[in-house]
Amino acid sequence: MDEELRTRREAVLIQHMEGENEHRWHDVMATFAPGRARYELIATGEVFEGEEAVYEYWRSGREQIPDQRNELISMHHSDDAVITEFWLRGTHSGGPRPTGGSFEARLAAVFEFEGDRIVCERVYWDRQTITKQLRGK
Repeated sequence: MDEELRTRREAVLIQHMEGENEHRWHDVMATFAPGRARYELIATGEVFEGEEAVYEYWRSGREQIPDQRNELISMHHSDDAVITEFWLRGTHSGGPRPTGGSFEARLAAVFEFEGDRIVCERVYWDRQTITKQLRGK
């Protein structure tokens, strides 16, 4: 991979992650290749494909955990993907039965790319780590 493409992909990932933290959903959507927005949540088996489904995923998640945020730890490059590690933090302060509990978990995500645009974000995490913290156990 040439250095210019690597640099562009890193900038796209930073735009994507910062946009999620700041709820700038149109900026986050702009990091995807046109018509190719897709999230795969491995721990739950959920897949959100297409702009409408991805916007709903963002909306419903922030309804439950309005302050959800990520902090990038590292990026690792391959020919067609960037693998990231990051801290995910938040407080369950919204939704029908908020616990008020907060969490911090280390996650990994594979961002598949076509050129310098994302075509899929595939997120891996241990569900129990977050669940236990939210319940205070």
